[in-house]
This record gives sequence, C-alpha cells and structure tokens, in this order.
Amino acid sequence: MKRLTINLPQLKLKNSIIAFFCAALQAFGMYNIHALSDLTEGGVLGATLLINHFFHISPGISGFIMNGALFILGWKTLGKQFIAYSLFATFGFSFGYSFCEQFPPLWPGIAERPLLASISGAIFIGVGAGFCVRAGGATSGDDALAMSLTSLTKGKLKIQWIYLISDLAVLLLSLSYIPFQKISYSILTVIISGQLIGLIQNLPTHSTKTIIKNNI
Repeated sequence: MKRLTINLPQLKLKNSIIAFFCAALQAFGMYNIHALSDLTEGGVLGATLLINHFFHISPGISGFIMNGALFILGWKTLGKQFIAYSLFATFGFSFGYSFCEQFPPLWPGIAERPLLASISGAIFIGVGAGFCVRAGGATSGDDALAMSLTSLTKGKLKIQWIYLISDLAVLLLSLSYIPFQKISYSILTVIISGQLIGLIQNLPTHSTKTIIKNNI
C-alpha cells in the first residue's frame, strides 16, 4: 500500500519573518496615511472600486476572484515557496492592521497635506512590498502578477515598470468617476512606491557583495 506523501516547501525562517513584518509595515502605512488622506490605489484594489462603481459588484467578491487568479498564476510560475511566503505576508498584514486599529492614528492632520501623504504613503507601501517581494512572497495579487511576469520574461520586463503600467492603467480608468486632483496624488504614490519596489528588489545580495569584494 502506497503511503501518501506531501512535499512541503523548504522555507527560510529569515524570509518568513521579513514577509510577515514587511506586510505589517504596509498595514501601518495604510491605516495611518491612506485611510486618513483618501489616497486610492491602482492594481487590484483600484480595479475593485472601479468595478463596484460601474457594475455594483462588491469589492469583496471581485477582489477575491482577481487576487485568487493572480496568486494561482504566481503558484504556477514561482512555485509553492511563493504561496507559503505570501501566506506569512497575508497574516502579517492582517495582524498589523488589526494592531493599528487598537490605537488612534498617529498623524490625524496628514489629510490636510496631500503631497506629504502621497510621498510618505508611497514609502511605507514601497518598502514593505519591496522587501516582501525580495523575500519571495507577495502581499497582494499585484505583487504576484509583477513577480510572475518578471520571471516569465527572465527579467526583461522590470518589476517596477510592471507595477507602474498596471497601476496607471487602473488609475487612468478611475478618472471616469474620481476628480483629477484626487487621482493625481495617487498617481504620485504609485510611481514612487513602484520605483522603490524595483530598487529594493535589485539590491545586491550578500553573495553578490562577496564576489565583488573578491574580484577587487
């Protein structure tokens, strides 16, 4: 009689911790900046709001379907490790947001400074997502799509440009029901956060630094 064996992914504790806490950092920015300043997003989140406005389909339903499809793409392209690290990120985001909700926002007046809100919000999102992606996971379907396309094109499509294209496409469509002034700050946010993600992903690894040092 054959024994049923389950091949679990080989995970690194360091990467699991990074995915968890970087997603929690994203949640911190979402609660203390995005939620107060009414910054919207591109990608899946912006698409769910767009679909809800025109077709009256709940973001809970459309978001589940889109994120699910993109995570399946990530699993097919990047493997079981990707899904495992993404689960750590998902729990990290939920924990981080729930924890932040126990306290009042740190910067209640930031809504009156939309430029500051867009830049600081981008830093929290970009750094959090960037190091999570670098650890091998994703906090949302947007990250899964960007990582998958970068992998499929063997790096020819840079991850920051995939983020930028998908986010800008959704934000431009959102102009159909959101005023330009409000969208403009969100566009600045996604440009900065996307570039940060690309910069962090391209940081040299320890092994790369060692090779460079030995060749000097």
